[in-house]
Amino acid sequence: MSVFLDRLPPVRGKLLADEALAPFTWFRVGGPADALFLPKDEADLAAFLSQLDPIIPVTVLGAASNVIVRDGGIAGVVVRLGPAFGKVAAEGMRVTAGAAALDSRVSVAAANAGIAGMEFFSGVPGQIGGALRMNAGCYGRETKDVLVEAYALKRNGERVTLKNADFRFSYRHTEASEDLIFVEALFEGTPDKPAAIMERIDALKARRETTQPIREKTGGSTFANPDPPGTPNQRSSWKLVDEAGMRGARRGGAQVSELHCNFLLNVGDATAADIEGLGEDVRAAVKAKSGVELRWEIKRIGRPAIDATLEGYLAKDA
Repeated sequence: MSVFLDRLPPVRGKLLADEALAPFTWFRVGGPADALFLPKDEADLAAFLSQLDPIIPVTVLGAASNVIVRDGGIAGVVVRLGPAFGKVAAEGMRVTAGAAALDSRVSVAAANAGIAGMEFFSGVPGQIGGALRMNAGCYGRETKDVLVEAYALKRNGERVTLKNADFRFSYRHTEASEDLIFVEALFEGTPDKPAAIMERIDALKARRETTQPIREKTGGSTFANPDPPGTPNQRSSWKLVDEAGMRGARRGGAQVSELHCNFLLNVGDATAADIEGLGEDVRAAVKAKSGVELRWEIKRIGRPAIDATLEGYLAKDA
């Protein structure tokens, strides 16, 4: 057992040292976690947090569908929520979903229960925890439109409830504290026939299949649109990227998608630095062409390429 793992509280789940994170990410890039914690359940996670030295950073990694993990990996403890946090249940017009539940699964569970309004989740890659963190949405609907409240653990393991208003939602953004680890959420929709809801879900899936490179090693939409939904003459990021001549642009093993140029791809052996650097190339080109400064929608976390055993929490003298 490494020196760093010896500094961590006992758990009922799994604690893994220097664990590769690239296999968990949609881009398939990124360095290791100093320690990866797979909690058995919420009580295991809460106990771990309550005993963890406050100096050790904690990062939550969900489906990593909208994340670039940098090549130097992530310092401290990375928490990845498993099946115990993926349950979905419907009652009345409400759906309760664990933070590790796939967004698409929530949309289908709602449809089967005759609950409309969550169809958009079928087009959002990732899990509910990520949707809460960034107010995920598509096709004119967002998480804020259906959320009643969410439940999270504070850095000290205390469970708290956040009402919709507590998030202070805006377009692809919330004001929720970065220290919170979401564990569950409650959503509410409106009644409709299950067949009608599923028909809309199928239409959204078909649209996404034909317009986005969802079968590639990608991370979803790279940049948020400059204007929130409903803005007159709303500008789209992909159009600005296209007008800047960046469709198909490359850096190392990374490429701007030819199909949808608000998507970056790992087309071979890209590094995280290739992908993030290409994103910055795109931002610079758009700024020069149109004057618009695109905002990253993909979250970039971790360290640049370093030797984690020398500079991370795994260091022998840590």
